[in-house]
Amino acid sequence: MTATQTVIEISQPGGPEVLVPATRPVPEPGPGEVLIRIAAAGVNRADTLQRQGRYPVPPGASDIPGMECSGIVVRRGEGVTQWQEGDAVCALMTGGGYAEYVTVPAVQCLPVPGGVSLVDAGGLPETFCTVWTNVFERSRLQPGESFLVQGGSSGIGLTAIQLAKAFGSSVLTTAGSDAKCEACRAFGADLAINYRTADFVAEGKAFTGGRGVDVILDMVGGDYIPRELELLAREGRLCFVALMRGTRVEADFGVIHRKHLTVTGSTLRSRSVAQKAAIVAALREKVWPLWEQGKLRTFTYRRFPLREAADAHRLMESSEHIGKILLVP
Repeated sequence: MTATQTVIEISQPGGPEVLVPATRPVPEPGPGEVLIRIAAAGVNRADTLQRQGRYPVPPGASDIPGMECSGIVVRRGEGVTQWQEGDAVCALMTGGGYAEYVTVPAVQCLPVPGGVSLVDAGGLPETFCTVWTNVFERSRLQPGESFLVQGGSSGIGLTAIQLAKAFGSSVLTTAGSDAKCEACRAFGADLAINYRTADFVAEGKAFTGGRGVDVILDMVGGDYIPRELELLAREGRLCFVALMRGTRVEADFGVIHRKHLTVTGSTLRSRSVAQKAAIVAALREKVWPLWEQGKLRTFTYRRFPLREAADAHRLMESSEHIGKILLVP
């Protein structure tokens, strides 16, 4: 193993062109950490926001973007017993994924699921952790309830569709083209709504016989919020994982009051190691067996060489993709 590695740095806040290759030392794992030789790193919207200077790095996190990866454990820090050198893992982290090597708390690693390639596993941790904690822990989605995810053709969307379906819910989703709607149905959505040609509130109410949906997972925000409150059933839950169309909106809170609604949301990156470890442990116990049962599948759209991170960001920001974009060292 060499002493240095290629990483992708953000030279200054700006467009994709500010992502530039650089050389840095290979890090040493601290107590409780493992060093992973990266096979693939997932590209996420948060990475593009960080590149633009709109998503500050949490204290103590690497300035290198990349919040999930897959690879091989090549070194263990003091006290690590659950992983061995040579283990194939995928991992959730606060940064550092756009590189050849990264150190990660051992408790934030998962085994690569059976039947999943080492490279494709690089796009799993961020989306699965996000969906699990927001849909099943915060929003308490139950079997038999109805569930809507906005932006169903994204990595989070396709993950949410599959998990909600696997745990016994009826699944609705929105997407921006007929091709994306078709992809959502292929991954298990019962109803896929092209938001450019149809009203998701009217479609959702028709699908549920006028009752409304029980849980909505939203990454859009803005002017979607009043419409989502209208669509929710009594005792419904609205959960935000992003607010791409804005954080401020005029809404009738009387709707929340009358319908006994819950409005919540969360971020993942800023959580403590202990909190992330709990999410990862829940995934390993309750979700990872679904891979062995054939109820889940990966959704890699395109792989880019690490040095072409700028092109990966251009694709992400075009929203042309369906599923995950990966960087491969």
